[in-house]
Amino acid sequence: MGGLRGGRGGGGRGVTNPELEATIRALRAASRGDGPALWRALADELDRAKRSRAAVNLSRISRHTEAGDVVAVPGKVLAAGALAHPVTVAAFSFSEMAREKIALAEGRALSLVELLEEGAEPSRIRILK
Repeated sequence: MGGLRGGRGGGGRGVTNPELEATIRALRAASRGDGPALWRALADELDRAKRSRAAVNLSRISRHTEAGDVVAVPGKVLAAGALAHPVTVAAFSFSEMAREKIALAEGRALSLVELLEEGAEPSRIRILK
């Protein structure tokens, strides 16, 4: 599996960002036992090389959602495009402008851990990558 324990290859460094490591651990802990597979899927996506992690533009989020939807991005949300309706977006990170545009559309920008702690119903959450 890899990631936190040294990567997939022979000499990988694994996760070196403490915030990312804490996020992956929290998501994996939530998926243990009978926990929803959604949290495990998000943790696995985050536990990849940075260059292969998701980077999603607001235009893509707007195109694939409706007002009131909850979206999880296992990577970074970028500001290209506009958000046409209020959406709750959870991601590992956001560009500064993306946060502003989400707020302008009366949506919410959360970290993945905040979404987990809110107790959002996993069946209502869409993963975009």
